[in-house]
Amino acid sequence: MMRKTVLPNGVRVLTEAMPTMVSATIGIWVENGSRYEHAAQSGVSHFIEHLLFKGTRKRTAAQIAEAFDAVGGVLNAFTGKEYTCYYAKVLGEDLKMATETLADLFLDSVFDPAEIDRERQVVLQEISQAEDTPDDFIHDLFNLNFWQGHPLSLPIFGSVESVNAIDRALLVSFMAERYRAGRVFIAAAGAVDHDALVADCQRYFGGVEGDGRSEPITAPNERVMVLNHRKDLEQAHICIGGPGISQVDPLRHTGYVLNTAVGGGMSSRLFQEVREKRGRVYSIYSFISAFLDCGYFGIYAGTSPEWVDEVIEVTLGEIGKVAREGLKPAELARAKSQLKGNMLLGMESTDSRMNRLARNEIYFKRDIPLEEIARSIDSVTNDQVIELAATCFNPDRMGMVMLGDLKGRELTPQVWTAIG
Repeated sequence: MMRKTVLPNGVRVLTEAMPTMVSATIGIWVENGSRYEHAAQSGVSHFIEHLLFKGTRKRTAAQIAEAFDAVGGVLNAFTGKEYTCYYAKVLGEDLKMATETLADLFLDSVFDPAEIDRERQVVLQEISQAEDTPDDFIHDLFNLNFWQGHPLSLPIFGSVESVNAIDRALLVSFMAERYRAGRVFIAAAGAVDHDALVADCQRYFGGVEGDGRSEPITAPNERVMVLNHRKDLEQAHICIGGPGISQVDPLRHTGYVLNTAVGGGMSSRLFQEVREKRGRVYSIYSFISAFLDCGYFGIYAGTSPEWVDEVIEVTLGEIGKVAREGLKPAELARAKSQLKGNMLLGMESTDSRMNRLARNEIYFKRDIPLEEIARSIDSVTNDQVIELAATCFNPDRMGMVMLGDLKGRELTPQVWTAIG
């Protein structure tokens, strides 16, 4: 059962007890990510995430790592576009230690200038690694161009220039501004006692200040484009996208069904048509990139340069059919069943349960029972699929980026005629 308590200063504590589990996963979540950065600050949220593991006034970085290794636990963090999470997974008997250590690094990190300079090199290596991984880098290129000029278009890591410009003053001031009580909550799942955790969180986080005023945000405008980014690669990597759904869109479950049927598994249209029947790709899939107030529906494919035209034509042809006709009854039923099965299988670990608690809090401010989600999935109709697909696959609002060696060939905007 999910329980929620709000501390007097506004920090929230959410738990889901799982009596059969011996582990517990706890995360400190901040409703802050790269979308809240100005261009000159790009990458600062991610940089802060790294630095909080580099030592506090009570513990060195080595002592923090040793404490979790000694109990077989996991300590890590991640930064997204709209949130940051610092989390630990331990045995239930070690949850108190994990909570206190997380609180220490979250509230009392020293931001040693020498550590900042060292960690800067680590982040720059992350950026280089991403650029050397074309099936990841293509997504950054698509975001930069499709939502050009908007904070959501920028890579979470930042750029080489912006990361080199980050100094201690910016890190400290940004954290003081964004890590406020109203934007912070603690989520835990597994072998956890809610009342005991609330008492611990009151002791550790009760002094966090801030009114948690909402941050004004604006949705990006999509940019219709077809771009070729030349790079010496064996494969050509393609990313296609159109306007999608937000995290809270009334048609979000329709979007999940559409995504599953189009490119969400081995039985999906794109996998079957482009890989199984034609053998033109190893990897092809669709995805939904969704945020508080916007999103896009995307498709990725990696293929040989000589098959680019065919892969694009077949892909656009398939999504065009869905926009006109929707899904066959068997496809619709299979996509719904696949979604519900994936949802239940994904709930078998304490870390997935903790993540679910947190995302529901960020986007809905309430727990959404699995039964409610299943009913919403079951209620999706083919007419709704057609309605949403016609929006997502509208050639007047779509973009495409290709990464690879085109050998002088150029894609043109007329490529969208394949949808018709």
